[in-house]
Amino acid sequence: MSGFLGVPIDAAYHLVCPFVSFLTPLLGGLAAAVAIVGFTVAVRLLLVPLSYRAMRGMAAQARVAPLVQDLRKRHARQPERLQRELAELYQAEGTSMFAGCLPLLVQWPAFAVLSLLFRSSQIGGAPNTLLAHRLFGAPLASYWLGGAGPFSAQGVVFAGLFVLMAGIGWLSARMARRAAGPAAVTGMAADGISAALVRLLPFATVVIAAFVPLAAGLYLATSTAWTLAERAVLGRSRALRRDHGSP
Repeated sequence: MSGFLGVPIDAAYHLVCPFVSFLTPLLGGLAAAVAIVGFTVAVRLLLVPLSYRAMRGMAAQARVAPLVQDLRKRHARQPERLQRELAELYQAEGTSMFAGCLPLLVQWPAFAVLSLLFRSSQIGGAPNTLLAHRLFGAPLASYWLGGAGPFSAQGVVFAGLFVLMAGIGWLSARMARRAAGPAAVTGMAADGISAALVRLLPFATVVIAAFVPLAAGLYLATSTAWTLAERAVLGRSRALRRDHGSP
């Protein structure tokens, strides 16, 4: 692929292909899928510092949730003043309304590169050998509504992926509500838009996976599972520090 995207796509190809070759004697037809999982884990490991900062920001959001709710009540008819005082409150707490979004935004280029990698017939002027790999018979370059379609063996693989991602989304939403606490949940319930976003965002990856190659769907599933595990581990670590009196 030519253009400015050609460099990262070529780099991703030359990272994933040797990993596939190494895993093939051990895993056979699953090697490419496992290599994609490994690629995703490598990306998420690089983002651990950002994830930690995002978790701290989300914890700060939970702390100020009662104050945010009070400001919304007091200035319901003064939207400009409400936004100004919310900004001041978040600044004083060292966080923002979008504290948890940074890791997602930073890893989005890696997801885009992987998606384009499995849409490129040639890499560096040579055939893209990754397009020949499959997961349980479904090409990693296939789409849910493309090729054999949703009512086929390929469709069954996609359906399994969607169910897995929906389960992860449900667990993520439950963990987020628990971490936010009753006050934050009550405040979000009073704001219809916020409540809808909290309910629907964990499942957005399922919708995205329906329109990207299967390989990119694997990336999303692995990344969301990583986020769930990361929040559980970091949340438990924070709780232990709090129990021992550490900041």
